[in-house]
Order: sequence, then C-alpha cells, then structure tokens
Amino acid sequence: MGNRGMEDLIPLINKLQDAFSSIGQSCNLDLPQIAVVGGQSAGKSSVLENFVGRDFLPRGSGIVTRRPLILQLVHNKAEYAEFLHCKGKKFVDFDEVRMEIEAETDRITGSNKGISPIPINLRVYSPHVLNLTLIDLPGMTKVAVGDQPVDIEHQIRDMLLQFITKESCLILAVTPANTDLANSDALKIAKEVDPQGLRTIGVITKLDLMDEGTDARDILENKLLPLRRGYIGVVNRSQKDIDGRKDIRAALAAERKFFLSHPSYRHLADRMGTPHLQKTLNQQLTNHIRDTLPGLRSKLQSQLLSLEKEVEEYKNFRPDDPTRKTKALLQMVQQFGVDFEKRIEGSGDQVDTKELSGGAKINRIFHERFPFELVKIVFDEKELRKEISHAIKNVHGVRTGLFTPDLAFEAIVKKQIVKLKEPCIKCIDLVIQELINTVRDCTNKLNSYPRLREETERIVSTYVREREGKTKDQILLLIDIELSYINTNHEDFIGFANIDFRRLDDGVSPGCANSSAQQRNIHANKKRPMPNQGEILVIRKGWLTINNISIMKGGSKEYWFVLTAESLSWYKDEEEKEKKYMLPLDNLKIRDVEKGFMSTKHIFAIFNTEQRNVYKDLRQIELACESQDDVDSWKASFLRAGVYPEKDQTEPEDAAPADTFSMDPQLERQVETIRNLVDSYIGIVNKTIRDLMPKTIMHLMINSAKDFIHSELLAYLYSSGDQNSLMEESADQAQRRDEMLRMYHALKEALTIIGDISTSTVSVPVPPPVNDSWMQVEASRRPPGAPRPTIIRPAEPSLLD
Repeated sequence: MGNRGMEDLIPLINKLQDAFSSIGQSCNLDLPQIAVVGGQSAGKSSVLENFVGRDFLPRGSGIVTRRPLILQLVHNKAEYAEFLHCKGKKFVDFDEVRMEIEAETDRITGSNKGISPIPINLRVYSPHVLNLTLIDLPGMTKVAVGDQPVDIEHQIRDMLLQFITKESCLILAVTPANTDLANSDALKIAKEVDPQGLRTIGVITKLDLMDEGTDARDILENKLLPLRRGYIGVVNRSQKDIDGRKDIRAALAAERKFFLSHPSYRHLADRMGTPHLQKTLNQQLTNHIRDTLPGLRSKLQSQLLSLEKEVEEYKNFRPDDPTRKTKALLQMVQQFGVDFEKRIEGSGDQVDTKELSGGAKINRIFHERFPFELVKIVFDEKELRKEISHAIKNVHGVRTGLFTPDLAFEAIVKKQIVKLKEPCIKCIDLVIQELINTVRDCTNKLNSYPRLREETERIVSTYVREREGKTKDQILLLIDIELSYINTNHEDFIGFANIDFRRLDDGVSPGCANSSAQQRNIHANKKRPMPNQGEILVIRKGWLTINNISIMKGGSKEYWFVLTAESLSWYKDEEEKEKKYMLPLDNLKIRDVEKGFMSTKHIFAIFNTEQRNVYKDLRQIELACESQDDVDSWKASFLRAGVYPEKDQTEPEDAAPADTFSMDPQLERQVETIRNLVDSYIGIVNKTIRDLMPKTIMHLMINSAKDFIHSELLAYLYSSGDQNSLMEESADQAQRRDEMLRMYHALKEALTIIGDISTSTVSVPVPPPVNDSWMQVEASRRPPGAPRPTIIRPAEPSLLD
C-alpha cells in the first residue's frame, strides 16, 4: 500500500464508526464502508464467515438477518469479538456471538420476522483477517412470510437504499451462480444507485452447485454482463457441511482445490476464492477511503468548528465545582434578563417570522384590541334616551324645567364611564398572559438546570401577578378620578353653549331634534379619518376570504383587500391590477358570524345599516381569516376607517314606541342635547384612557418586571434554596455534554490521524468503463449447453491484479 499510514485507514474508519454510532451521528458523515447486498440465501453470511474463519452468524430458513450488522475485522494476534452495546465484554466463544446477535435483534424487532434499520456493531479481532469493514444487510425478498408486514419487500429495499445511496459506500453485490445473472436483485439495485459502476463489486457464490455441463466462466472473465470492477467467484460450505460443523479452514482449502482442478476456472484460480476476495476488498476499501479523504477531512473540520464554541465551556468542566456553579448561575440569570428585554423591546436577532409574540403582541393589545374593546361598549340607543329622559325629569322634580340640567348630564356620563372598567381589566389580563408566556419562553434556555428553570419561572410569574393587582388598582383609580370631576371646560368638549351652533352647522333645527340615526351617522362621518387633498389614506392591505359566495358561483374565494378611509376594495392578487369591486364605507357596520361546523377559519361580516345589498345580491359579506387575532386586527382597522360594530340589540333606530319619551318638544330637545354632550365627553374620556392605559401598564408592570429581573431575581434565587440543588444538571444535559465531548475528541483524533497519512500514496486507479448496456435491458436467459456469445474481452480490471 505504499506507506504505514495507509494501513491505519480502515482502523481509523472503525474508530469513527464506533464513536459516531454511539452518539447517533454516523449518518451525518457518510463514512467509507462496504455494504453487502443480495437475495435471501445468496450466501452473504457464508462469505462473511469465511472471512473470519468462524461460525458466528445466525442461520435458518427465510429472513435471518433482520438488522444491519456492521462487521469490523481487525488484524490482531489474539482472537475475540466485541459488541458496541456490550462495552468491555470480550467474546471468545463465537457461539455466544451468534446468540448475542439473535438476542440483540429480537430486542429491537421482536421475535417475529420484522426488520429494523438500527445497526448492530460487531468488531472481530483475529490473526486470520485483514483490516476490513462490511455491513451485512437483510436479504431481498418478494413475499411476506408468517407475521411479516405485507410491505416487507419495500421496507428491505428502503433500508438497503439508505446505505448504498451514499457515494462513500462500496457495494458488494452477491449473486448465486445457479440463477440467471440478468435477473440478479443485487446487481439491479446496485445499478440504480451506481449507474457508472464505480462502486459495485460482483461476487458469484455457489459455483459448485451449477448444473453439470454448465459453468460461469464468461461471467468471471467479465465478458457476460460485465462490471467495471469485475467479479470474484467463491465456494461456500454447503448446508450439510454447516450442519456437520465442517471446519472453515478445511472449507477454504477445498475451495482452493475446486478452482485449481476445475477446467473452466483453472486459469483464474489466482483471482478467485475467499482469501483473494478479502484481499481485494481490503485494497479497494483502503483506496476508496484514500479517495474520499479530502471530503471526509472537510466534513470533520466543519463539524469540529461547529462544536468548538459549545465545547469550550465543557473542556475543563467539573460538575461539583462551586465556582463553576456560581458563574453559571450568574450567566444564566443575566442571559434570562437580556432575553426577556429583547422579547419585550424587540431585537434584530432570532426574529420569529411565524407569529407575533412578546412586545409585538402587547403592542397589538394596546393599539388594536383595547380600542376595539372600548368601541364594543354598546349604548342601547332606546335605553340611553329613556335614561336621559328619566334623569332630566328626576332632576327637575315637581317643577317643569326650562333649561337643560347639567346634573342629568353628569349622572348619565358617570354611568357610561363606569362601563370602561371591564375592557380595561380585560386589557390588563391579556397583557399579563402574554408576559407569562414570554417568561416561559425565556426560561426554556434554562432546561439544562430544571430546578433553576422552575424557580425562575415561579419567582418572576409571582412578581408579575403581584404587579397585576397594583396595575388594576391604578387603572381603576384613573377611572375613579374621571368620575370624581366632570370637566365641562375641556377644550375638546362641545359644551352647552356650542351644541346648538353645531347642530345648526349640521343642518339640524334647534327647535326640533332630528332622529338619533341621522345624528349618529353625521357623528360617525365626522370621525372618519380624512386624507390630504388629492390622496387616499390606505389603512390596511391583506388577504381575506369571501365566505358566502354561492357554490354555483365558485364558492368561497380568497382576494387581496385594500381598506382606505373611504372604501373597501378587493383585487385578484396583491399586484392590484384587476379590481373586483369597490365598496364605499358609508352606512357600513361589522357583526360577528359563528364559524361553520367544518370550518377552521374565523369569520366576521360587513352589512349596510339601511338594509341595502352590500355586494350584488348579498345583504352582507362574510370575510374569513386564519385566526381570531387576524379578525380582531381587521376589526380595529375598520374602526380607524369609521366602520363600527353593530349593537347587540338591533332594532330600527326610528322605531322607538311613542310612550317611551314625552311628546313635550322641550324635553325632546333637552334629551337630544344631553345625548350629544354625552357622546362628546365620553369621546374625551376614551381618548384619555386609551392614552394612559399603555403608559400605566408599561410603568407599573412591564418596566417594573424588567427592573426586578435585572436587580432582584438573583437574590430571590439565592434565598429560595440551596445553590447546589438549583444548579443540578438534568440527566439529558449531562448526557449531551458527555456525547458532545466524545464527539469533539473523536473528531480531533480523526483529523490528527488523517493528517499523518500521506494522500500522495500511489494506488490502483478505478478500472475503465465496460459495456454495461445489459443492465438497462434485461438479458434473456441462456439455456444450458448453448454456445457462448462472442464478446470482445475488455481490459482486465487492474484492481484485481
């Protein structure tokens, strides 16, 4: 092989296979290896036993090999075997090796004939072997037997492909000589993954069982159905020999005698037989490893670099070192505080692109959900006007009042302000829930120390709950402050003096109050945001599904919606070239719609308050979103456009019974005046509460929680229990650390060994291509005794020299 270093290649790969198999990483490196494939009873196990010179593989009818067996042969003076799953135990009796393989197979697959892709690692040390690594795979079958799954053929095929698809895997295709080579399952599957034949080596077994008068000379001479790496013939022990426990060394001598004495194989005897096959595989695997070394080295280096940062803290790791525990605790708490602040304040690293969370979700609660909850406080118009009427009469008492009483106005306003408490409390609850979720997400990084994670989550969550009470008290105090003094001198309040002038500007006679519906529509239109001259204010764009289009017209369909200050338009797609419809916002309102039994989407509807069709023959358009958060967000956007939710009790606005109110025109005028004043003042209070709610929550709850985490959390952790118990590692973390260190040292050792090997070693090149068109077109069976076809002999494969 040219130098001593090259002889270390196969043991090196064996070490890597052991190291990476034990930590579940072997699939990532694609280590060079030889996979043995073939049909059931093709003689694969016998070939491997001949290599070792011992009977150690399970025997029987049907499928015997049910898990991949990674067989590592190591040239050594002493003879024994070791299993990776039985570390430290040496098997000298090879009958025990067989029983251990059977027991380990049954442990994973059960006692039936099922299979599993989890490999068994067996290393055999012997003076009779050359360094070699092979994988014995289950034999291909066509029909399920016993209680095997019906798709056993596909399961085995998929397992074989897992191994032989890798470019680093040589394929040892075993085919019995007493079957038609053109129908070989092994060669067929090898051709699928290795069409150029660069990795396939043919092995012909059972040459001694061919019909009299026939031979496999053309196959072994690589004339019939040629392979680039050629074929090697072997003669295994018969079942009678195995049952009679014929010595394998005697069988190898009989094999040698068979090739020397057979007239058709005599000239090939030096290139046939198990010893030559073992030598050839050793040479080819060694050269194959040499060829894959550059790629293997780069993969090892990249994996080593990826582990460097994590392993750095573990290199001098001592689990019981109090200094390490103190340092780790400080780092964990500090990192928790940084993560919490980033999730609240926002950060450019580790951005969640799937859903809103942390500060972004709290922002939505402040500026979309809370305003919507305020607007949802529905004033029952009929009931409100009745209350105003009663209040005016009760203030006047026995007298008939000539002027609109401000005490009635204050009584009605205070009753409406009290209704703000419920949405305010609900807003705080939503923020609390999101804070708790944020704390839980941040503590996930502390999973290495379960007790620390639990204590941190408990302490911070308890603190947040304590601040919840103070925040709610403060918000309720703000509402009580609003109740304590009704400031009718507020600059935004229309006032008693201005109400008549405003009504005149709106075209309403001060002598007779107009209908409340007209007043509300005028008020709503005034509140609608007005864009600058010549431009349209776009409030929102996004995908929505129109849910109530009839099935005859194509059923529900998704469109691109654009909401402006004046209209709602929808287009075919986001390019906004093909407009489907534009709906003016005048007289529109929103109502909730229950989603259907089979529907997964959340639905709301837009309708016209004047009972007109909104779109074609539809009285309302049902719009569907993927989540309730999307629905709430769209509703908040419609609020900005001046489209409000419908009232819970929908009755015609002008259908109030005659006995509800006095027919006294003066009283009607006073009711209408106070009604407009209430609207104006409640608008001021809503604006104030909408401004103060986020500020109060941020100050008393969120900023306070951040300060607590940075300044007091560590002290609470120290006082909550013993530091040793807090910093006790989880079993998973300890195992992960050990595996990572093993992986790291295995990678370093592998790179060291690879670095010592001269890659300039002269090795035999891959054989030239041969005519392998037979693999694409299935060859017809040649009957016994038929004349051999005249085929030009290709150059002998140099690897078999």
